[in-house]
Amino acid sequence: MGEEDQILTDTSYREKLTSGGNSVVLRRRTSPVDVLEVLEGGDMFRMLSIMSDHLRPENFNKADGAPMTLFAGESVRVDLSKRSVEDMGFWHRSMDFNEIILCIKGALHWETELGEATLRPGDLIWIPRGIAHRSMLCEESSEENVLIELKIREDLEYVAGESAENG
Repeated sequence: MGEEDQILTDTSYREKLTSGGNSVVLRRRTSPVDVLEVLEGGDMFRMLSIMSDHLRPENFNKADGAPMTLFAGESVRVDLSKRSVEDMGFWHRSMDFNEIILCIKGALHWETELGEATLRPGDLIWIPRGIAHRSMLCEESSEENVLIELKIREDLEYVAGESAENG
């Protein structure tokens, strides 16, 4: 077996870098996680427990409260929403972002101009930019309903196919 073949079959130290649709495959002599010391940029690596009471958005007990922004960039924002006892009693629409909402805990019923859906743990909904929507508590809601909201400026295209929809 030649050295190039070993690069493709040795997955222990194989690393694939992809940028702009182009990929480079590297073989390292040591493990990429075998780091002696992080000298710069270690603050880029973060782990959060979104279930922590420390992360308590404004919207926890208020219908008109705001979710908590966890990460923000020019084209995307990641928000944490925790609804407890109040419905979002008003309709709103985002003219700047497409919204992808992932239910982590509990359940909320969503009404939109395009239809309705109840999100349960593991479900996500895509609300295109400019579409009016609101969320309501439902029978399956818990004391704390936890959502991750991805807000994305650029246009999105659904590409997973029909078989991935509705479980």
